[in-house]
Amino acid sequence: MKNKSLVSIDDYTKEDYLRILDKAAYFEANPVQNILTGKVVATLFFEPSTRTRLSFESAVNKLGGKIIGFTDASSSSVQKGESLKDTIKTVANYSDLIVMRHPIEGSARYASEVSKVPVVNAGDGANQHPTQTLLDMYSIRKTQGKLEDLNIFLVGDLKYGRTVHSLLMAMSHFNPTFNFISPESLKMPKEYKLFLEKKGIKYYEHEDFTEYIKEADIVYMTRVQKERFSDPIEYEKVKDVYILRNEMLEGTKDNLRVLHPLPRVNEINVDVDNNPKAYYFDQALNGVYTRQAIISSILDL
Repeated sequence: MKNKSLVSIDDYTKEDYLRILDKAAYFEANPVQNILTGKVVATLFFEPSTRTRLSFESAVNKLGGKIIGFTDASSSSVQKGESLKDTIKTVANYSDLIVMRHPIEGSARYASEVSKVPVVNAGDGANQHPTQTLLDMYSIRKTQGKLEDLNIFLVGDLKYGRTVHSLLMAMSHFNPTFNFISPESLKMPKEYKLFLEKKGIKYYEHEDFTEYIKEADIVYMTRVQKERFSDPIEYEKVKDVYILRNEMLEGTKDNLRVLHPLPRVNEINVDVDNNPKAYYFDQALNGVYTRQAIISSILDL
């Protein structure tokens, strides 16, 4: 993994995933170190972000590194018309690693091809979000004690949800059963279903999950992403289609955990927050340890 960009979750192997997760466990036990002293990480966020950006910055700060970058394209020379290529090649001169979020699919791959330093994809449109996937896997393994043979429910926006696309690809190495719950207009794209079929991974599609939730080990909720809709009327039709409430967790498996990449809007009612099966805020904390593991692995520290 030394000096290797992380653009798509399939840039890494199953063995790479497990090494990252083991390293994340090490950083959870030892979060404050100085292994990044003298290193500079650039965070280029062309789209808004709270958890991803701040957890990367927290990870770097806790390891003794420095952060440069911007949190909004309007505060960069992109506003003046600078190309993505020129931005990346310039920032690569100032940093040892670039973390980038961009609204256009494929932008992270392009950035990795023109950059002289490794690039970590922090989300490119509706395409991929590999670091979120690794922290999700860390959360799953931590709560379930394993990654193999789990029944995973993916709920909500499965068409534009880059987090579910990456998670599906990574977890396919561990013989899961997937249940896809979405409205017709936000179904899992065909290419991901074909990917599972080629690997012999079972999946089922539902428009409702209340009668099936008792079978779940992981319920992965996602928000319907307003920013991905060109037609606000279409967004209004589906924005409240799934709302997880506390009473829906009655009679579910003891090991069930509810995950969410956050931010939530109203797809998880606040009455779920105090349920011991709610894990989304702990999941967000796991992002710091996992991103420490990713950064240190890429920089070979």
